[in-house]
Amino acid sequence: MARIKSWEISDEFWAVVEPHVPVKQRDPDKTYQRKAGGGRKPASARSVFSAIVYVLRNGLIWNALPKEKFGVCSSTAHRVFQEWCIAGFFEKIWQVGLAEYDEMAGIAWEWQAADGSMVKAPLAQESVGPNPTDRGKKRKQASFIGRRAWRPAVPRRQRGQPQ
Repeated sequence: MARIKSWEISDEFWAVVEPHVPVKQRDPDKTYQRKAGGGRKPASARSVFSAIVYVLRNGLIWNALPKEKFGVCSSTAHRVFQEWCIAGFFEKIWQVGLAEYDEMAGIAWEWQAADGSMVKAPLAQESVGPNPTDRGKKRKQASFIGRRAWRPAVPRRQRGQPQ
């Protein structure tokens, strides 16, 4: 049995996505050197979308996109990705997916909450151990040459002692 590839776009999914693909329009106020329809034909929106999903799903850099697989070069896929981001294409798809999931399973909107904290865990040292970059060190870090140790240069009096 063949494995399902998570980056492949099914016909059902493409039917949902296709109406939201932004259509590029020519600016009527601008004068172009070529006639409308001249030059290289644009890549199909489905192949570009498949290439974008492949890059995002696999965590590749754009230049690692295999052109033979999708028929779209990496620079084209990245340029179209940037254009679609500006046009709000991916937000529209996200909204459509949320609405579809809400119809299927229902989202308890009133119970949703986002919370978090960004603090150090001082007691976690015992369970996780030292910093991974310091694990191989046998001794304490040597101080820089010519610098004094970090402490006050003049001794301070203790609060409980008279001057």
